Amino acid sequence: MRQRLCVLGSTGSVGSNTLDVVSRHPERFEVVALTGQQRVDELLAQCLQWKPRFAAMVLPSAAKELRERLREAGCSTEVLDGPGALVQLAAHPDVDTVMAAIVGAAGLPPCMAAARAGKRLLLANKEALVVGGAQFMAAVVEGGATLLPIDSEHSAIFQCLPEDRSQWKQRIDHIVLTASGGPFRQRDPASLAGVTPEEACAHPNWVMGRKISVDSATMMNKALEVIEARWLFDLAPEQVKVVIHPQSIIHSMVVCRDQSVLAQLGTPDMRVPIAYGLAFPERIESGADALDFLSLGALTFEPPERARFPGLFLAWDALHGPHGSTAVLNAANEEAVAAFLDRRIGFDAIHRINAETLEALPPRLSLDAPVEDLLDLDRQARDCARQRVQALLR
Repeated sequence: MRQRLCVLGSTGSVGSNTLDVVSRHPERFEVVALTGQQRVDELLAQCLQWKPRFAAMVLPSAAKELRERLREAGCSTEVLDGPGALVQLAAHPDVDTVMAAIVGAAGLPPCMAAARAGKRLLLANKEALVVGGAQFMAAVVEGGATLLPIDSEHSAIFQCLPEDRSQWKQRIDHIVLTASGGPFRQRDPASLAGVTPEEACAHPNWVMGRKISVDSATMMNKALEVIEARWLFDLAPEQVKVVIHPQSIIHSMVVCRDQSVLAQLGTPDMRVPIAYGLAFPERIESGADALDFLSLGALTFEPPERARFPGLFLAWDALHGPHGSTAVLNAANEEAVAAFLDRRIGFDAIHRINAETLEALPPRLSLDAPVEDLLDLDRQARDCARQRVQALLR
């Protein structure tokens, strides 16, 4: 029987790579639902190719256009709209597997819905754990969902651990997340103020969306991954470490109690962790190139410098702060990156806005606070960050 798949964020990089892997295994997967935010042309092409039962767009105007163009093309896909449509499709009884590839805190509600509905949940939306944390993991347990990490680093850690999760604590001393260092690894920190969005989005190893590319350039992406790893693997913040590995061949490592080190290696291609998540516990063809050890050259490692990547260290500050601090940090960063991409603030202002928002808005939430309270905190943090953006424009 084929897995029935819902791809949340199908028009993005992870979503399109997911469909590429699925196309190689038509006997294993059926695409039931595809969703996007506003890129009508891309979602239209995907619907015409895959003919899913459902499609959804967050923006109602985009959904209306998609609905009309599908009707003209003679495609019977039913088009839903609004954020509630994503929640509906993530929990739909005709869906077995949900690929959560939405960027940002907007992915939390559909991820929670999939977890509560007991889906096989392929998590590429790190913000669900950065914002949701304890509540999200509780929903996974209560719903009986199967949670499979798709970020290359977290997939690497997962692949190095036994399938029996009860053995994880006794095995792990700490984990090491690798980071490429992005395009500014060797730049003088004093020169970063003049960085343009085009420079920040030019990642040396990975092809990613604009927001994630900027996060990689600031290493805020790694900060969010530190927070995600803390929850995914039930670790203390101090058990999550980061090292810069410019070649992006070792995707992350587990240091065991006996100081043995287990690592997962591969070419920098998101189709590898996607294929692993889709087929787990089996392995299937991903379409990625084979790793050629004879042409690799040296694999090097460097410590992350606080002067160049101050945002990375906010991860541990937020994890040690009041519950909800990680949600504040994520919201501030989303607003700051959006302002930078719109050329309203400089590259170096991203960290300033994140740090100031985290300091200005200490949350007062209990560990069992409902998701609505987390989303309200997210809104407050965005307002706070926007005010700081405006203050820089005056």
